[in-house]
Amino acid sequence: MRLLLASNNAKKRRELEGVLALHGLDAVEVVMPADVGGIDDVDEDRDSFLGNAEKKALAAAESTGLWSLADDSGLMVDALDGAPGVYSARYAGEPSDDARNNAKLLQELEGIESAHRGAQFVCALVLATPGPGARAVAECTGTVRGRILDEGRGESGFGYDPLFAFDEDGPERGRTFAELSSEEKASISHRGRALAELVHRLPELLAAD
Repeated sequence: MRLLLASNNAKKRRELEGVLALHGLDAVEVVMPADVGGIDDVDEDRDSFLGNAEKKALAAAESTGLWSLADDSGLMVDALDGAPGVYSARYAGEPSDDARNNAKLLQELEGIESAHRGAQFVCALVLATPGPGARAVAECTGTVRGRILDEGRGESGFGYDPLFAFDEDGPERGRTFAELSSEEKASISHRGRALAELVHRLPELLAAD
């Protein structure tokens, strides 16, 4: 089957393909908007990650006639009352820019000690059936706890990954997401956890439709 990932982020595509492969679902071909002639931009105006993901998934499924998967994810910092939250990608304004977002986050946290820099990454995934009358058939959410460093470390990943140090038990504890290999990150990240739940349910969902 072909599964449209309603995102132009090639790194998200690689993460999805990696999780599918880990679960023996190599037969699922992941395509992106550019592979199907593009899709219209969706205004991410919902007040939750799941709301935005559902809106994107339904729009993509209806316009392309393909099973469509959309995600909305972001960083929620305890000391900032959950900000940047759903505004993570455009925290420093439009157009979205990782370096400016990270710089603004560090500025907002200036003077706050490490012990009070707890944060979590959140990922919401929604899978929608293809074609007119598309409907959401799966909603999966993954979270991971960490803390925000004073400066970035690592060269991998994207977004806030260089500033987010994993703070749960495990061999990756204390390392930033940008210091992890793609396989290590997929095994513990918010998106990896949400994808693992979705992929576990995927055969049943496809068979039932």
